[in-house]
Amino acid sequence: MRVIFMGTPHFAVPSLQAIIAKGHDVVACYTQPARPAGRGQNEKPGPVQLAAMDADIEVFTPTSLKNHEEQILFASHKADVAIVVAYGLLLPLPILQAPKFGCLNLHGSKLPRWRGAAPIQRAIMAGDITTAVEIMQMDEGLDTGDIALSAPIDIGRDTSAGELHDEMMMLGADLIIQALKKLESGQLQTVAQSENGVTYAKKIAKSEAHIDWDQKNTSLHNLVRGLSPFPGAWSEFQIKDKPVRVKILQAKPIDRLGRPGEILREETKLKLSIACGQGALEILRVQRAGGGPMSASDFIRGTGDLSGQILAVE
Repeated sequence: MRVIFMGTPHFAVPSLQAIIAKGHDVVACYTQPARPAGRGQNEKPGPVQLAAMDADIEVFTPTSLKNHEEQILFASHKADVAIVVAYGLLLPLPILQAPKFGCLNLHGSKLPRWRGAAPIQRAIMAGDITTAVEIMQMDEGLDTGDIALSAPIDIGRDTSAGELHDEMMMLGADLIIQALKKLESGQLQTVAQSENGVTYAKKIAKSEAHIDWDQKNTSLHNLVRGLSPFPGAWSEFQIKDKPVRVKILQAKPIDRLGRPGEILREETKLKLSIACGQGALEILRVQRAGGGPMSASDFIRGTGDLSGQILAVE
């Protein structure tokens, strides 16, 4: 089939590579423009753009698809279908209608739960135990289109957003190939989303990553998992009389008491536990500002005993 691929981050790369590997004709790749990155702030192409260039696919990087000229160019590719995976730009109606079979989107939730920008993080932050990766026929609404294919996924008690992201990334690539096979043979059918159980996965705000130790330990465990590895739930520690922002990348709820935000005293000096509004969290992995991820024990080796310190609760 003649395919336009639309995606930007690493999450979308396996899908593009799977489509190419199956012999489909990727006639164009649409991705977000290169962004300034690194200390020199040089513009760096995104992962999908690099993958498309490696495959000798023509790349287009419009800042918007709302103008008439871009829409005429898009239609000129005469695609059978557009596959959209974490593209990041709004698709107006002329774009949605240009390919013969419209636009199919890979979405990381069991719709209509968690429509929107951050379904993986929001599912974990809410404590969901199941989710899905789905192929949706796009319409003008926010993730309101009919569902073509769905693959359920269990969310483990300690699963992080990074782990769920990687599982969905690979499963989603397989699902896209299934969708294209069915579409090519005229067997792809869709069903309307339920009108019940609609929730929205709004973009993660910076303020949400600041840990409020007044919350119960299970809620904070979900927050840590949902924001790991990026952007990372964080708190400010006093280390050698200086405030240092530390991301909590992995933790587990434990049944201990203390003032919310209190670093608890330990029989084993290389453990790190922090009291919450209910219960406590044993911290397993952290990342200091400007450093790499490390175990809590390595962190304590570098800081010394922090017990008795009270971390800010908001």
